[in-house]
Amino acid sequence: MVPATLFARSMLIMMTPVVLAQAIATFVFYDRHWDTMTNRLANSVAGEIALVIEQMSRDGDEKAREETLSMAARHTDILFTWTAGEVLDDPPARLYSGLEETLGQALDDRVRRPWRINSNVAHKWIEIRVQMPDGVLSVLSPERRLYSFTSYLFIIWMLGSSLVLFSIATLFMRNQIRPIRRLAVAADAFGKGRDISDFRPEGALEVRQAAHAFLLMRDRIRRQIAQRTEMLAGVSHDLRTPLTRMKLQLAMMPDMAEVEEIKADVAEMQVMIDGYLSFARGDGEEEERQVDLSLLLAEIAGNARREGARLTLDPMVTQGDAVILPLRLLSLRRCLTNLIGNAARYGRHVWLSLERRGNFVEILIDDDGPGIPEDQREAVFRPFHRLEPSRNQKTGGVGLGLTIARDIARRHGGDILLRDSPQKGLRAVVRLPL
Repeated sequence: MVPATLFARSMLIMMTPVVLAQAIATFVFYDRHWDTMTNRLANSVAGEIALVIEQMSRDGDEKAREETLSMAARHTDILFTWTAGEVLDDPPARLYSGLEETLGQALDDRVRRPWRINSNVAHKWIEIRVQMPDGVLSVLSPERRLYSFTSYLFIIWMLGSSLVLFSIATLFMRNQIRPIRRLAVAADAFGKGRDISDFRPEGALEVRQAAHAFLLMRDRIRRQIAQRTEMLAGVSHDLRTPLTRMKLQLAMMPDMAEVEEIKADVAEMQVMIDGYLSFARGDGEEEERQVDLSLLLAEIAGNARREGARLTLDPMVTQGDAVILPLRLLSLRRCLTNLIGNAARYGRHVWLSLERRGNFVEILIDDDGPGIPEDQREAVFRPFHRLEPSRNQKTGGVGLGLTIARDIARRHGGDILLRDSPQKGLRAVVRLPL
């Protein structure tokens, strides 16, 4: 039942005490002020009616009664009419408003004669008919003599002030929430490897502290990546020099079985060094650009076919709506090429398709190979992990292909998942956010 967003929760925390205070004030007003005022006004009108009735009982003739009624009308703002010989109608089954009940109670206490109340006689007027021994006294009283209109003013001011305060609080709260949202957007963009150079700490002190901590964390991560890249690049450079000398020396040696074995070892070391350097370098230096994913898949599929892979591209990839995303083109091409190369190496046929799922787009790479056991599908993404136990480069590489591919996908804010394929092999799912 509690709202999920910080803005909604903050507004709830601010408005709940205001609503409770207004509810209590309204209850106190109606229970004390309005009820008290209505009782006083009703008793005042009933007392004036009782005074007129008593004076009429003392008047000796019709002329004196008329003077009494005229004087009462002039000084009380109430119209009195006397009808001789008339009898009141039967009483209603019940009174329909709180005002009628209050006025009726006052008439019982002050007048003590049969009475009838008609609140529909005219707009903003109330008729009170009192039975006299020889006729009926009709009294027309304006509503202002019986009803306190301050209740409406109170409600209008209360609701109006609440709306104004709520609007002001909403504007201020939005300004306070905006830096938090910008921080969340910047953190998400940094997790996807995008540029956040325009992000600046702003807002309340605590939000600024969180933003400064985020920027420090970003700088530490960048330094760590740079140090890793520089270290492995230096190691690779240092190893390339002796490897080059060994290649030159081996080239000048006569062809012998031992020499060929050493050449194979040197070539294997060269491949391993290139793999380590590629893993360390990642894709941090490449900038994003708007890329049509459908055209990219068609291009990668064509390259794979030229290299001898049997690959089927889903026609909907090129015939459907264009999917344009901010991507690191070279890195994503390398990721998909690695996955398609693995599928072609272990299967006879490869199927490539594209699907939209909610806020993500999924690139599906299926093969009909032996697949990967379910309990090993996460382990194969660890660096240097190989299902094939030997270290033969022809049967499994150095164990960095899937690691590099997942690292590229995660730098785009996505991931790579391995599942069972409907083609009886393995399905690699490259998930990218839209």
